[in-house]
Amino acid sequence: MLKQIKIAFLMLSTAMLTACGFQLQNGELIPKELQTLKFETSDPYSDMSVAMRRQLQLNNIQLVEQANVPVLRINKTRADDQVASVFKQGREAEKMLILEVEASVKLPNKDAYPISAKINRTFFDNSRAALAKSAEREMIWSDMREQAARQLISKMVALQHQVKAN
Repeated sequence: MLKQIKIAFLMLSTAMLTACGFQLQNGELIPKELQTLKFETSDPYSDMSVAMRRQLQLNNIQLVEQANVPVLRINKTRADDQVASVFKQGREAEKMLILEVEASVKLPNKDAYPISAKINRTFFDNSRAALAKSAEREMIWSDMREQAARQLISKMVALQHQVKAN
């Protein structure tokens, strides 16, 4: 009897959530001042630049080349890995993948404000499956770049609110 009540409650709550029209908001929290940006980077075709451009477009931010709009600039990207653990034989077992991105936002007629993102992930490195692990490692790096881009956008929005308060 108790199990049937739990199942009924679970089904009812699932139906309520799907029927209420709940959707994730893309770009709804971004102020109008930041919905048009100029994006600058030293390497426009790097993986981080492509990930940043993709996240900006997913958040309905229009990228332009004109002046007198806020400028988002990726200043530095650093990708590193460190050994986190070793096997008994002394081989590397697990690595810590680290991605650090430093950027700045220059608002029109104001100073440049630095923002940064740091992403850490662990990666189990099995030398017996080198090809599969290589593909998995690249997927993890790609996901880390997307996450860093999302963090930079969030910090950029928070920075805009902070500047308005001053």
